[in-house]
Amino acid sequence: MRRAFRTLAIVTTVSTVLLIAWGGVVRATGSGDGCPDWPRCFGSWVPRVEYHTLIEYFHRFLAVVSASLSIALAVVGAWSLARARDDGRMRAVRRLPAWLAVALAPLFVVQAAIGGWIIATHEEPAVVTLHFAVAFVVLGVAVAITVLAHLGEPAGIRSYARITAVTGLATYALLLVGTYVRAEGAGLAFRDWPLMSGRLVPDLTQPGAGPMFAHRLLAIAVTALIAWCVVRARTMRPRSAKLVGLSTLALALVLAEIAVGALNVITELATWARAAHVAISALIWATVVALTVVARREPSRDALRAEMGEEQVAATADRSFGDTVRAFAALTKPRIIVLLLITTVPPMILAAGGLPGAWLVLATLVGGTLAAASANACNMYLDRDIDQVMRRTRQRPLPRHAVEPDAALRFGFSLGAVAFTFLALTVNVLAATLALSAIAFYVFVYTMWLKRSTTQNIVIGGAAGAVPVLVGWAAVTGTLAWPAIVLFSIVFVWTPPHFWALAMRVRDDYAAAGVPMLPVVRGEDETRRQIFLYSLVLFGATLLLVPVASMGPIYLVTAVGLGGTFVYRALRLWRDPSDAKAWALFKFSVLYLGALFAAVAIDALV
Repeated sequence: MRRAFRTLAIVTTVSTVLLIAWGGVVRATGSGDGCPDWPRCFGSWVPRVEYHTLIEYFHRFLAVVSASLSIALAVVGAWSLARARDDGRMRAVRRLPAWLAVALAPLFVVQAAIGGWIIATHEEPAVVTLHFAVAFVVLGVAVAITVLAHLGEPAGIRSYARITAVTGLATYALLLVGTYVRAEGAGLAFRDWPLMSGRLVPDLTQPGAGPMFAHRLLAIAVTALIAWCVVRARTMRPRSAKLVGLSTLALALVLAEIAVGALNVITELATWARAAHVAISALIWATVVALTVVARREPSRDALRAEMGEEQVAATADRSFGDTVRAFAALTKPRIIVLLLITTVPPMILAAGGLPGAWLVLATLVGGTLAAASANACNMYLDRDIDQVMRRTRQRPLPRHAVEPDAALRFGFSLGAVAFTFLALTVNVLAATLALSAIAFYVFVYTMWLKRSTTQNIVIGGAAGAVPVLVGWAAVTGTLAWPAIVLFSIVFVWTPPHFWALAMRVRDDYAAAGVPMLPVVRGEDETRRQIFLYSLVLFGATLLLVPVASMGPIYLVTAVGLGGTFVYRALRLWRDPSDAKAWALFKFSVLYLGALFAAVAIDALV
């Protein structure tokens, strides 16, 4: 009987997803009036062979199938409860899905009644929204039954369970607002994307502007919450494959939904785009509900106690306010931020052909600082296990337990949200989007994926550190151009030899931490050769800026002098290896980048 209950739960869930997805087809094709009466169609149980009639009638057929399955599931659940009452053997953990199954059938009855109400009110937007609201509740209950029927005793991480619960509520709100937008016909309230009538904050007096603006804000919030769930799931100990898989799937579906939402605007609400939007929303909701339920059961230990231990919790609690402030400041890696900002202002000067406005420069630097701080804080959260192993990083805030891991992650995400909002409001949306993309790339692509999986980690991951160049250019022009791309390429190519020179000095640390940096995996000889080859490419990239951006003699002489020195130092390191020469090259590379970009600014001004 338990196997039959599980099978029925799965089938009911699948049929409910199909029912909601086909409801999206009904709305997208305007087939809601395909059958003007209810429950029959044009007074008959056999539908007419007409396009809109068949679409609406098939929706009703799917509703009957789903309702029948839910009734069967309720019967099995009720029988299980009755049997348990007789023999007392059914455990509480198995009673919950049975009780939910019993409650599911009445929900389908309510849903069917609201469907008839839609016909009677000629698709009143509020009634249509209510119809979808109940439909998502039905789907959520069906998913919960399915998941609970396959899990054991509650033993979840409380902090993670709270995050997923908040994510579920935000997702439900997003789906309801999206439904209301469709029902009101406000899908094209703004005909540009991601802006709204050319603005970040639109004129809310326009028809449909309020619901669409709320929909987009909720979409941003849900995306951030799901991203948070992904990061937490991948770093918690013990790690749950179910939580990792569900959270990652939810994030992929949300990104797909955002893309389809943009296509709705671009295609001016093409039928396929509208239908796909509803179908993906049903999958997102089902995945988020499953994630929320599983988070109550896996893994088996409380997050704080499992990750930090009793004595570490006490150490964190005993710190003074000043110590805490300094610890949070250290999470942002201030010295790295300074280097990133050095590459932001010269592109602004080059783009403006002189000094840009002081307030624009200040706003760009503040926003860039917040964005870089966000990425660095998230990076420290993700790398806290290997930072504990490496001598160079053991004194960072998380390895020495100056900050709780969850607090560090909240801090990083909050800084990212503030950075995007600040740049979008004070500079422009392109600059804000580029900064946000750098955070996402650094956290999800470099730190979570590349760093521990390939020797090309710093090669590809270096793109994140080159984005401030683009942010600076976009802040002035609101667009991107070839000079900005070349400057981006210079920083991108500079990053590997700069970092590999440092990695050679601390290769034992990376080896102990299991990080596949090039000196650890391919050896020092290959690393020195790669540093030399990259120095040659870097030299060429800096000279490419001369014709592309019409640079003058000040930049040309500086690029040739600095580039020649870089190549010479890299060649010496290759031919006469030593840790001292590697460290000297690393320090020179920092001066090199600052001097080169200073030359860009001076040349543009002169």
